[in-house]
Amino acid sequence: MNHNPDDLIMLFNDLFRENCRTVLVRGGEEPEYLPAAEAGGVAQIIFAHGYFASALHEISHWCIAGAQRRTLRDYGYWYCPDGRTASQQQAFEQVEVKPQALEWLFSVAAGSRFHISVDNLSGEGAADEAGFRRRVRAQANDYLDVGMPARARAFFDTLTTFYGTGETFEHAWHEETRRTLPPIPHQ
Repeated sequence: MNHNPDDLIMLFNDLFRENCRTVLVRGGEEPEYLPAAEAGGVAQIIFAHGYFASALHEISHWCIAGAQRRTLRDYGYWYCPDGRTASQQQAFEQVEVKPQALEWLFSVAAGSRFHISVDNLSGEGAADEAGFRRRVRAQANDYLDVGMPARARAFFDTLTTFYGTGETFEHAWHEETRRTLPPIPHQ
């Protein structure tokens, strides 16, 4: 299956440009969220390097951010780049559970492969990688059982329609969670 980020730009912008005044934009080195500069303007979700996965991740953050946060650059979130200390990494992992859960669901809906990321290659690594993986999976399952935020659900439904994964999603989700989180062997 072809995973062209231009498709995500088209799908997202068709869905949210008018009613949410937000567009998805291909960017360079770093992803960024820029709120509308003026009343009636358009906010921008800028994803890194034109990567499909980066676009899905940045959309996930936007789907979670409330109305007040969407008025702030990068939603007003704290961010410490790669190279975090153990305590900084623990804080990072706490705030990344929900967006990575949505990104995972969006990836499966698009028929693409998801990779959980602790995003700390030059730092002290994950604070608790196995625990983080379990929390992301539990949150994704909760979104499936209880419901996603409204904008996330609308985008998810658009992805399943565009990529034709609606009828196969449940099976693909089961396989993907098995691939990403293999069972713990009994001792």
